[in-house]
Amino acid sequence: MKTRRVLLGVAGLTVVAGLATAAWFSRDQLSRWLTARAPAATTAEHPEPIADAKVLKLSPQARKNLVLVAKAAKPQTYWRTIQVPGAIVDRPGRSDRGVTAPAVGAVVQVHAFPGDTVKPGDRLFTLRLFSEYLQNTQSELFKATRETELLQEQRVLTAKAAKSGAVAETKLIELDNQLRRQSAAIQAYRQDLLTRGLKAEQIDEVTEGNFVSTIEVFAPPLVADIRKPADPQQTESPLVDDRVAGPAYEVQELKVDLGQQVQAGQLLSMLSNHHSLFIEGHSFKQEAPFLETAAQNGWPIQVEFAEDDPAHWPTLEQSFQIRHLANSIDPASRTFDFFIPLTNQSRGYEKEGQTFLVWRFRPGQRVRLHVPIEELKDVLVLPSAAVVREGPEAFVFRQNGDLFNRLAVHVLHEDRLSIVLANDGSVTPGLYLAQNAAASLNRVLKAQAASGVRADVHVHADGTSHAPH
Repeated sequence: MKTRRVLLGVAGLTVVAGLATAAWFSRDQLSRWLTARAPAATTAEHPEPIADAKVLKLSPQARKNLVLVAKAAKPQTYWRTIQVPGAIVDRPGRSDRGVTAPAVGAVVQVHAFPGDTVKPGDRLFTLRLFSEYLQNTQSELFKATRETELLQEQRVLTAKAAKSGAVAETKLIELDNQLRRQSAAIQAYRQDLLTRGLKAEQIDEVTEGNFVSTIEVFAPPLVADIRKPADPQQTESPLVDDRVAGPAYEVQELKVDLGQQVQAGQLLSMLSNHHSLFIEGHSFKQEAPFLETAAQNGWPIQVEFAEDDPAHWPTLEQSFQIRHLANSIDPASRTFDFFIPLTNQSRGYEKEGQTFLVWRFRPGQRVRLHVPIEELKDVLVLPSAAVVREGPEAFVFRQNGDLFNRLAVHVLHEDRLSIVLANDGSVTPGLYLAQNAAASLNRVLKAQAASGVRADVHVHADGTSHAPH
């Protein structure tokens, strides 16, 4: 029994030793078999990332979520510009008008208040006259008128006497000279009263002895441009509707109070008509050569208006060009200014029986000016969001159905809004390029590349695959 157990132990050891010996001699083959099996399993579960992915695939829902827009690439001419800040300002001599008192007096009535719309000739103030000079002028006019009447009566009698020989002809000549002097004095007095604000009807009352004790102050006429010939058939109106017929002022500010005594020439109120304004640009001295060139050549300036609402206004159809450059530098900001004419738009609305004006552009409103400095011809211009960068590389995405191909491009110039690409053959004109979301598309491309699934390979149900059509 004991001998049997010994034999079984020896046999077991022999079998184990034989298996170990067999494993030792077949270790290379076993290693190759295990190595061949392991990558297959790993590849099936975790595909290797794609080293140089250039194509990504987006579903229609993803394109909608990105609000993706694709347009055909077209060569064009682009102006490289510099950005200059600016603001809208009043145009001196055009936008604002001051209304002054014609004589010494007291304000007894105000007819137009801030915000009211008035036309040239509308009544603004009523003043009670305290002017000794104006009272003396009226007295002298009345005296001269009465004296003229007496001289005319005397001349009639003298003419009859001279015809009979009772009076010499020299007496008649002397009376004619006195009449001419009185006529000149009357004309001077009337003109003086007209310049003081009296109407012709009031002056006629003065000649009858009815002196004027109050005077009306009216809105002045619009200032005509004396450098341009007047066109009687042209009726330009700064309004875009018919609520106010013809040009009008807006009372901007009252400078006096009711009952206040004012002196001759004192400012009573400020009227504004913002139809003609200036865009004032603020530039540094080193940019002066660019601005001078743009002004000389009449290059158009692109203007971005801050706080503008173009959807509720008519299209702004005007070309902006530099009118003149300032020849002095602001000591505080160390900038010099240049000026661009701006034709404003307005509309009116009625409330409580009065019409009020609303202007599209207002003095003080900020603007950003794009001044052209260089012309780039035969280039591709895309929005700034259409290009993504990776170090020195720049890429755009070409749409091909659901697929987007990433293309390397050469950037010539870029600013806040646009990127200019060289038309060097990297992008064929006519290809549809994504106009936005390039950074998002690039992230999707990297994510799909990391998954190891090629977006440009289509797999059929039978297991066959091919590249996109």
